Amino acid sequence: MLWRTGGMPSSHSAVVCALATATGIYEGVSSTYFVIALILALVVLRDSVGVRRASGLQAKALNNLGRQIAKITEQEFHSVKEIQGHTPLEVLVGSCLGIVIAVVIFLL
Repeated sequence: MLWRTGGMPSSHSAVVCALATATGIYEGVSSTYFVIALILALVVLRDSVGVRRASGLQAKALNNLGRQIAKITEQEFHSVKEIQGHTPLEVLVGSCLGIVIAVVIFLL
C-alpha cells in the first residue's frame, strides 16, 4: 500500500504546484525559473490525470476481459495493476494543497 500510485490527494500535483508557487513568490512570475516550474507543473498535472489515468482504466478493462476468459478456459489469470493515475478531483485537491502550503510557508 505504501508504494501504490493514485489516491487522494495527488502528492505529485501538490509538489509541482508548491514548487511553481514558491518560485513565483521568490523569483517573480515573470522570471524564467517560474515559467520552467509552471511548465513542469502543467506536464505533471496533464500526465497524472490524462495518460496515467487512461492506462489505469485500460488495465481495469483488460483485467475484466482476462477474468472472463480465464473463467471460460479454466486457466489461471494474473491481473495487472489498475490504479495508476488520478481523478481530476484528486489532482485539483493536490494542486490546491501545494499552493496553500507554499503560501503558508512564505508567510511564516
